[in-house]
Amino acid sequence: MPFVARAEILDRLREKVDAGRPIIGAGAGTGLSAKCEEDGGADLIVIYNSGRYRMAGRGSLSGLLAYGNANELVVAMGREVLPIPARVPVLAGVNGTDPFYDPPRFLRELRDQGFSGIQNFPTVGLIDGQFRANLEETGMSYQLEVELVAHARAADLLTTPYVFSVEDAVNMTEAGADIVVCHMGLTTGGSIGAATSRTLEDCVELATEWAAAARSVREDVLVLVHGGPVSMPADAQYVLNHAKGLHGFYGASSMERLPTEIAITAAVREFADMSL
Repeated sequence: MPFVARAEILDRLREKVDAGRPIIGAGAGTGLSAKCEEDGGADLIVIYNSGRYRMAGRGSLSGLLAYGNANELVVAMGREVLPIPARVPVLAGVNGTDPFYDPPRFLRELRDQGFSGIQNFPTVGLIDGQFRANLEETGMSYQLEVELVAHARAADLLTTPYVFSVEDAVNMTEAGADIVVCHMGLTTGGSIGAATSRTLEDCVELATEWAAAARSVREDVLVLVHGGPVSMPADAQYVLNHAKGLHGFYGASSMERLPTEIAITAAVREFADMSL
């Protein structure tokens, strides 16, 4: 899919919300995933390093470890994925703490390649405790991801950052975020998903708080929910029904890993259960 202007994307998304339908964002680790997601009705497709690792059979948190340069990998993945969708804009996951990239220049390169926007991934927002404190103290902070979003907004790219708290929601919206994605943690389920997570009730409460915080800065900001126990359509529908101020769902493992695991396992089992 060639580059789509930010204003055009937002018009499409707001028309959908006004019609009472949720915005659906989908992570893709392969061109086939992107094709299926477009065919299934996704509004946005996002590609980033953990999608590649996830579809190689590794957990999504591998995208936070030193297995490769995340920003270089997303460019390489773009060559595979960008030509596939005919209608849906494709966004790039950008590592805002990368010490070896120049944000304005890299964002121009992504736009020229055909990406229509960005998301802050890998993100230090998924890290907590002493390690997170040390990252913040040594120049590898979430604030760099906020600055990335500000640079992308200045470049007129769609911005859909992950947030992990009220403070994050405020800061990202102030930086110009078009869509704030309330990240509830590593997605549960399947063979390589999380076993420990928040409850759906926790997600309702947190998403409502974070959405209100974002709207306190700018009323027109769109808010999606992602991750944790919100892994299946029924989970997403529950949160959308009970939380206030949400406009949709963003899935990554939910959109390609879990469906792939279920479908391939079931198909092979049918063949394996044949008789001679």
